[in-house]
Amino acid sequence: MSLKISAYTQVHTSKLREVFLESRKLAFPWKDPKEFRLNHFDEVIKDEKVLVALHDDIPIGFIAWWPPASFIHSLFIDPNFVGRGIGKLLLEGCMEQISLPASLKCLKANEAALRFYKKHSWVIEDSGLSPDGDYFLLSFGKNND
Repeated sequence: MSLKISAYTQVHTSKLREVFLESRKLAFPWKDPKEFRLNHFDEVIKDEKVLVALHDDIPIGFIAWWPPASFIHSLFIDPNFVGRGIGKLLLEGCMEQISLPASLKCLKANEAALRFYKKHSWVIEDSGLSPDGDYFLLSFGKNND
């Protein structure tokens, strides 16, 4: 598999909209899929730093974070490529650029994502409630790595 991690450019937008839409349906099966829209991708990455996973130069995933707060907002992989280490590569690429400590929120119901982050040494710091449901606040590099 020819895979590389690259900085996001506008040429990636169309395919990443599709990836974001389809991967959210898989990650959040308890939500009505009609709530998800292609243009949500544009809203999610606005003013964010974004890295893209490319397979044969086709976008298959991305990670987006807000540098001023070192806060990761999104990590999504094309459902056809889940379980192949792409999320790990994107997270590693982000961690090379982000200031520590870093943080993120993960919905409690998204058990696969929680397992992924815990496997990569992220620690639950707190919990809360958002419009999407109960979440955990996780951190990395805060006396826990």
